Amino acid sequence: MQNSNDSPTRYNMLFLWRVCLVAAMGGLLFGYDWVVIGGAKAFYEPFFAISDLPFWQGLAMSTALLGCILGALISGVLSDTFGRRRLLILSGLLFTLSAIWTALSGDFVSFNLARILGGVGIGLASSLSPMYIAEISPAKMRGQFVSINQLTIVIGILAAQLANYSIAHPVGDAATVETIRQSWNGLVGWRWMFGAETVPALLFFLLMFLVPESPRWLIKKGHTGQANRILTAIGGADYAERESTSIQATIAAEETAHVHFSDLFEPRLARIVALGVFLAVLQQWCGINVIFNYAQEVFQAAGYEVGDLMFSIVITGMVNLAFTFLAIFMVDKIGRRPLMLFGAAGLAGIYAVLGTCYYLQSTGIHMLILVVSAIACYAMSLAPITWVVISEIFPNRIRGAAMSVAVLSLWMGCTALTFTFPFLNRTLGPHGVFWLYGAICVLGFVVVYRKLPETKGKTLEEIERELVG
Repeated sequence: MQNSNDSPTRYNMLFLWRVCLVAAMGGLLFGYDWVVIGGAKAFYEPFFAISDLPFWQGLAMSTALLGCILGALISGVLSDTFGRRRLLILSGLLFTLSAIWTALSGDFVSFNLARILGGVGIGLASSLSPMYIAEISPAKMRGQFVSINQLTIVIGILAAQLANYSIAHPVGDAATVETIRQSWNGLVGWRWMFGAETVPALLFFLLMFLVPESPRWLIKKGHTGQANRILTAIGGADYAERESTSIQATIAAEETAHVHFSDLFEPRLARIVALGVFLAVLQQWCGINVIFNYAQEVFQAAGYEVGDLMFSIVITGMVNLAFTFLAIFMVDKIGRRPLMLFGAAGLAGIYAVLGTCYYLQSTGIHMLILVVSAIACYAMSLAPITWVVISEIFPNRIRGAAMSVAVLSLWMGCTALTFTFPFLNRTLGPHGVFWLYGAICVLGFVVVYRKLPETKGKTLEEIERELVG
């Protein structure tokens, strides 16, 4: 077969950008829904009277992640049965309903149920958006297009941070829990922070009706003619014929209709699934997400008062966005493996210094610089490249099921990280927590160095033949 890098194919870039950007809106909503709670935390906790209750604080932060686990768990079975597109439409609907419900919540139970519903949408979108983009993108630009999903996640994060910053009324540094509870922020403002998601969520839901189904899923289900029309729209008739033949060659006839999770434990597939699971968990347990979800605690420990928090959080979001653009530029030039190694090593080093500064009770602008440096390192490495790699390494036949297992592991890791941080912060202190995350990053570096192959510039079918044999 002619290598994709040697192909003279002229791609329909307008079509590819349109389809991939719409699919990547799932990432934008994932980012917004995931981070908006960090800015609203200082205001909904007094409203629900949980400001001094670590267990309920952790629960409120984790209920959306429980929904993520459910969404990721069902995404594999449902997407292999009903396709990627229909499940992304469903996720758009869940995001919309959750935004409205959370904003209108009158009690803590209702609040958490609404967050779980949104979490299911995150679980579906976080699994299906990168997988859909990987399946529809040509090999030589797949890394950039899948990284767009991470870019939209970051845009969603920044949008949530800006929304929180814009909506919240100024709070004095000496404000008490009770004065916050009785303020506009405590009564109404936090509701608008969650409710603002309704507009992009509804837009995503409607636009997903205009994009095609994944051609690889269609061929897997025997709809070759429909798949060929989509592939022709991407790169012309010759490209469609070449890709269709290659896809069909990796899917045995008796396996096209049924995939069982037990298939993931076949010896030749289990090691690939295990690698994907490890990378997904590493992306969470490297610890960066506590800075977004627990920004209040992190910055207060670094010496910042309540009045400075919102602005400091926005700075982290802007850096996150800028360095994600850098990752998109580099992923198909430098490759996946070097960027993953850089991320693990860089975070380990920064956490060593950051933990030492916390241990010495050092405060000031240098603490913000260290936090921002960690976010920059993560944004150009582990954050986007993990999604690229786990969307590439699984064989066509089991991709939906394997991707759901990897994303399920990711969200279980994120849930554990988010739920345990308040307890770890109290028992180990901020310095101990960041030293622990640094040790995890060192382990991640070793595994990536020894086990992760380079996938840059290869078709999904070429990757499958190389990994499965």
